[in-house]
Amino acid sequence: MILIDYAKIHVKAGDGGNGCVSFRREKYVPRGGPDGGDGGKGGDVIIRADRNLSTLLDYQYKTFYRAENGQHGRGKNQHGKNGEDIVLLVPCGTIVKDAQTGEVLADLVNDGDEVIVARGGKGGRGNARFATPTNRAPRFAEKGEKGEEREIELELKLIADVGLVGFPNVGKSTLISKISAAKPKIADYPFTTLQPNLGIVRYDEFKSFVVADMPGLIEGAHLGKGLGIQFLKHIERTKLLVIMIECTSSNPRKDYETLLNEMRLFSSALLEKPKIVAITKIDLADTKLRKKLDRIKFEDDIPIVKISAVTGEGLKELINLMWTQLQKIKQEVNATQNDRLIT
Repeated sequence: MILIDYAKIHVKAGDGGNGCVSFRREKYVPRGGPDGGDGGKGGDVIIRADRNLSTLLDYQYKTFYRAENGQHGRGKNQHGKNGEDIVLLVPCGTIVKDAQTGEVLADLVNDGDEVIVARGGKGGRGNARFATPTNRAPRFAEKGEKGEEREIELELKLIADVGLVGFPNVGKSTLISKISAAKPKIADYPFTTLQPNLGIVRYDEFKSFVVADMPGLIEGAHLGKGLGIQFLKHIERTKLLVIMIECTSSNPRKDYETLLNEMRLFSSALLEKPKIVAITKIDLADTKLRKKLDRIKFEDDIPIVKISAVTGEGLKELINLMWTQLQKIKQEVNATQNDRLIT
């Protein structure tokens, strides 16, 4: 259940500033020597791994990045200021390639790993640098070098953060098509989804997560019925489960217990994963049914949200819940890792 998250971007390092042609002008010194300063170096383009990111989605929206140019030199031997580097953050595990040659520039595995993908141009030398015993008043200076420019490919292998769990035709594929850019096959018959579909959900700038639309689960899945074993192996790798139950079900609690029982019979560890319950197709529910659903409880600490992928009802609330839960999971993992380091 791996998705290749991919982006191609164009990067341009800063140009170096030009050197300055200048001469000292002081009282009683009509012909002062050269005092033109050097130009500043252009900024580099740096790509750095950040453990707080999980996708490359933001690089689909903005594809051109440019570092700052170096400033020109000035008189009185004042050197131009160096241009600011630009740092592009990517998830850990991102492979950085030159788009033209296919050369792998870096494999950014760990938090803080970085690579300079475009170097800023050197600043030009001012005329003070060219003074010699035979040419004490040079009237020329160097121009700054151009910064490097290239196309970069970013490639990341993603494992889903959230798994959508439910019976066939409960609305998993429709949901993922609404909250992400994924385009799964959708039809009104069982097992339309034959393998996991992954979609990247954009939460905010540089905030996103990966959701997997799993094949439908049926009773007996732990024995291999339907697509059971294949399905259950996939959800073992997710961090959060969204249990999806159709609002028109004759017995929502039984559906919930059946789904959990199949997971338990396959691996009891699945039940330890944080869960959200999503009551689907709520647009089909009348007032009486909605009131009935309001009274349903599955487990005390599990949030319930009613959604409709058709009308959009509850989708924002569901996305917020997913993001909040994932942040809690990340904090708990970081705290556990820190405790291990201390001990």
